[in-house]
Amino acid sequence: MNKTTTIKRFVLTVIMVSISNVYSQKTPTFTKNSDPKPKELKWKLIKNMSDEFNKKKIDTKKWVTSGGWIGRPPGLFMQDNIHIENGSLNITAYKLDETITKNGKDFTHGGGYVASKNANKYGYYECRMKANKTFMSSTFWLINEKRNLTGCDKRTVELDIQECVGEIYNDGAWAAYFDSSMHSNTHSRNIPEGCDYKKATKGANKKLASGKVYEDYHIYGAWWKNKNEVWFYLDGELVEKVTPPADFDIEMQLRMVVETYDWNPVPANGGMNGSKEERTTSYDWVRSWLLVK
Repeated sequence: MNKTTTIKRFVLTVIMVSISNVYSQKTPTFTKNSDPKPKELKWKLIKNMSDEFNKKKIDTKKWVTSGGWIGRPPGLFMQDNIHIENGSLNITAYKLDETITKNGKDFTHGGGYVASKNANKYGYYECRMKANKTFMSSTFWLINEKRNLTGCDKRTVELDIQECVGEIYNDGAWAAYFDSSMHSNTHSRNIPEGCDYKKATKGANKKLASGKVYEDYHIYGAWWKNKNEVWFYLDGELVEKVTPPADFDIEMQLRMVVETYDWNPVPANGGMNGSKEERTTSYDWVRSWLLVK
């Protein structure tokens, strides 16, 4: 057997082990005695909303990297910023060589947007993510698609599991720990006229045990238990149980997004002086789960 054949077989073995690990994972990631499932039920992986990112390219049967949303100025979503590398989904932020104007708005920085093609309701949603070290965000969340809804369901519900930034350029006390915490929210908005739902936000925050969000991977999770309960988890431990401001009973799709926030402005130096690795948000894996009998 020659050296090339040996290497190919080794690579194939690594790939097969990685694929096997996807399906050998039996439960979401919890610390000891933290799994909230009832004894009579078990967790089942939702395969079309889960990914170990072990392929060479993004799985277009599961994910889309563009849509009607082009980004919040000055951050433009760019498909070229999204890559599968070293077993992770990577979204790299950078400063554009020239300003791009779209829909009458100016964009100076590039981010990225990855969304699940499939949607689901109640379940557990988690990712293992390392944030970028810039003023732009690193996020993991769910939101519904209103297009095919009717009546009072034609509203927006959003479940933010993690929203953070690597560098803070806001003096507000509320923004002080966005580089070292898990920031989660449940949103209700765009309520159709005449419908009895609140426009409001209810959230939860938890500081990391140590360090910054860009220094290491952390596991961010949420158990969307029912229309009235969402439990947030950080590294397998319960953070808080939240009652959303309005019924959470509409299917949502997953989002992994690097964007700009209007509350965290571009610094004077452009905010992109770090290495590619420092400017990259990496998702080691994403897993979605159902409770079944």
